[in-house]
Amino acid sequence: MRIQFMEIKDFAIDGLAPISSATRADLVEERLTQYFKEKGFVPGDPLPKEIEMAQALQVSRHVVREALSRFRMLGMIETKKRRGMVLTEPDILNGLERMLEPKMLGAGSIKDLFSLRLVMEVGMSDLLFMNKTPEDLKLLGKTVSDEEKKARTAADHIRYELEFHGRLYRMTGNNFLRRFTKLLVPIFDHWLKYEAEIGTVLVGSVNHRGLLEELKKGTPDSFRTAMHRHFEHYYTYLAQHKN
Repeated sequence: MRIQFMEIKDFAIDGLAPISSATRADLVEERLTQYFKEKGFVPGDPLPKEIEMAQALQVSRHVVREALSRFRMLGMIETKKRRGMVLTEPDILNGLERMLEPKMLGAGSIKDLFSLRLVMEVGMSDLLFMNKTPEDLKLLGKTVSDEEKKARTAADHIRYELEFHGRLYRMTGNNFLRRFTKLLVPIFDHWLKYEAEIGTVLVGSVNHRGLLEELKKGTPDSFRTAMHRHFEHYYTYLAQHKN
């Protein structure tokens, strides 16, 4: 696709330099991103009009429109009534949540999610102890009790694992971590199939009851150690599937 020069070439927006006619919308996107940063735009700030951007960059409006559509898809800009285009704060996890379909993930992506989960959960001990409440511990205790009474199959184990660790993410008080629960689903879907294949429900040397007791009576350091031991089966799995 060839970018056409506009007829009007004497129009300028301070900080937006023209680009060559050999470039495409991706370079327009790059130039606009640089412009937004250099000019210190923050969420809520109005942006130049589409025609103004096209004239300043000396490209056709449809090229600018294509670049702007990418920003819209990322949630970085939106059109407000009587205000025109404004910069918005993107929902960082939204795209990832929508795209994370287990059947579309390869073995490498699954392994990376396994590793990411280990890093996050072993590392969030301080946030848990900083933000935990008696109500949080009560709800977590109910999950543990229900698991001990009702979990019989690998599927049951996975369901309670997801519920327990989902509560931990919410306890941190961090919205990104809370929403990360949804991103864990492909991991557990894969893990359920793996345990079905080997015919064994794998559990670390510290179970959910042990983690709960550490949260009640332990320290961030002791909880980190317990969480690491809880994940022993994951570390073994990753070591066996390095390639």
